[in-house]
Amino acid sequence: MQVSMIVAASENNVIGVDNELPWRLPDDLKFFKKQSLGKPVIMGKNTWISLGKALPGRLNIVISATLKEVPEGVLVFSRIEEALDYLRAQHHAEVAIIGGGQIYKAAMHLADVIYMTRVHTTINNGTAFFPVIAPGQWQLVWEEAHPADDKHAFAFTFQRWEAQKTNA
Repeated sequence: MQVSMIVAASENNVIGVDNELPWRLPDDLKFFKKQSLGKPVIMGKNTWISLGKALPGRLNIVISATLKEVPEGVLVFSRIEEALDYLRAQHHAEVAIIGGGQIYKAAMHLADVIYMTRVHTTINNGTAFFPVIAPGQWQLVWEEAHPADDKHAFAFTFQRWEAQKTNA
């Protein structure tokens, strides 16, 4: 099963400010939908709360030791490894990890692919961050640049990173 992470991060790796996205980028939302639709999505409790509802067309999984009430059809696991074991047993081809910062940090060593929207700005008041992509552990295999325009306040680049697995 391929473990993918989908993230939008500023140049200084900020992904959120007070549990909200620090930008409005409609094309990034389309990219997110394209990469996640039809796949199980794993998120942390704060990401779940910020969404306010289950994402349609996807199996929604929340990682939390304290969350008790979720709508029917949403699954809760206390650890990301438990969720991945469950999905492997269900024979899913791919799972998308969608945030937030603590979940990305916990899953970085488990991921095979990162679908990143690199937002070309610096956010100084960030409260959630994406881990640094370590050179030598990840390879950039595709990117597509987009300029700022009347719908997008910042320029951004879609990227696909693949983990460089070592044979041990």
